[in-house]
Formats: sequence, C-alpha cells, structure tokens
Amino acid sequence: MTEAAQKETQPPQLRRDAAGALEANALADLIEWFLTYDERTARMRHPHTEALFQWKQADDAANGIGTYPFENAEARFAIGIFQALQENQSEPLLGLWMNDVIAALHESKTTKDEISEANKLDAQPLESAIQKAEKLTTKAEKRLYLASCWLEALCTAEARVLGWIYQEIYGRPFTPTT
Repeated sequence: MTEAAQKETQPPQLRRDAAGALEANALADLIEWFLTYDERTARMRHPHTEALFQWKQADDAANGIGTYPFENAEARFAIGIFQALQENQSEPLLGLWMNDVIAALHESKTTKDEISEANKLDAQPLESAIQKAEKLTTKAEKRLYLASCWLEALCTAEARVLGWIYQEIYGRPFTPTT
C-alpha cells in the first residue's frame, strides 16, 4: 500500500511531547483526518450542520446564554475535542466524559426522533433540520428539536474521535457504563 493510500485508510498516529502530553499538531492532524475521511465526523462540515450551529449560537445569545464566538461548527467541534482531552487526562475521567457524551447523544437522538415522528418531519428527507423545524407549531418545540439535532451531530462526531483516541491511549476500546 502506498503511503498516500495508507493515510486515507488509517488515522495519523498520536504523538506525545517531552512532558508526555499529546502533541497539539498531531491531535489537529487526527481531527482533520476524521473530518476528511470519517462520514459521521465529516458532517460537521456539512452546510446543514453549519446552519444548526449558527442557529444554536444565535438562539443562545437571544436567550441570555453566554456563547463563545466560534467561527463555525467545525471549529466548535475541534476545540471541544482539545478541551475534553485537556480536562480529562486520565482513563477514568475520559471514560466519564465519554459516557456523558454518549448519554447526550442518545437523549438528543431520541428527542429528535420522537418530535420527527409525531410531526411527520421526515417526509422530505433532504430538507434541513431548519426547514423541518418550520413545520412545528410552537417556539419551544422548534428550539428543542433544533437543539437536539445540533447535539446529535456534535456528540456523534465527538464520540467517534474521542473513542479512537481512547483506544490509542489506553490500548482497548472504550466500553460505556450503564
């Protein structure tokens, strides 16, 4: 297999600096690889996901929730990976964090699916979540649906990348606790 072909099929290796911390450049390369080659992570670059992110930023600001002015959904995701690893530097802590991410993913997907089914929002599957939300009758339901769509996209991507990192660091796949 050529070096170029191997780069496409395997994520780049994580590297540690002299102090034992993950090298920021290696982590950035890994995140870029997932954004380029992993379908579920690549959704962070999709225009529909970007629209959800922009909606969430505006909605939070309109409702008095402090926001960090991320440039886009991809930047929010990437910085979140860096922060999660910085704040959870042991196997138990990273495991707890990943359990929280998976729980948020499950809850957001369930909520989104329940609202979609109850309101028959998936009749036009190519519509964006923003377009689908326009069919909902209350502001609260629209906000819940869109927030759930955003969290599902974000947590899916985060779980994919952090799961791979966990396995690389600790030598075994992550197993959620129930």
